Amino acid sequence: MFRGSNLLKETMAQTKNNDKYEIPTILYEEPRPGEPPNPIPYIDVPKDGKMPPVLFIFEYKQTGEFEPGPNGNPIEIIDQLPHKFLDMEFLKEKLPPHLNDMVRTLVGMKPLKEAQKEGQVILDKVHQNVEQKIADTKKKKKD
Repeated sequence: MFRGSNLLKETMAQTKNNDKYEIPTILYEEPRPGEPPNPIPYIDVPKDGKMPPVLFIFEYKQTGEFEPGPNGNPIEIIDQLPHKFLDMEFLKEKLPPHLNDMVRTLVGMKPLKEAQKEGQVILDKVHQNVEQKIADTKKKKKD
């Protein structure tokens, strides 16, 4: 038995009212042999589709409590706890920079400009390493 079925109905009603987005299917890539699975899921969006700015995901939490089922046998009560996940790119487009930075900081991220600056340093190092590898490969081919 699930507690929270009214929450499910309310969430689905909110989703149905927003006909711009298809109901997403969350997928995981198949791991390659001998490699660990990628823990980051993805959503396959059709060519003319849109990524939803918010995802509603229910957590099914075991309670350890039981109640009689339809046939009299005990069934475990499971709480449905709704969670909402917002797309940070959507927030960046909609919020003024100071509020976006406040949200980022609240969820454990760095303010956007600071994160971009640090990210650029990492990208510069990657580009430098790639360029060095290309130069080394070209040099080996000449030798």
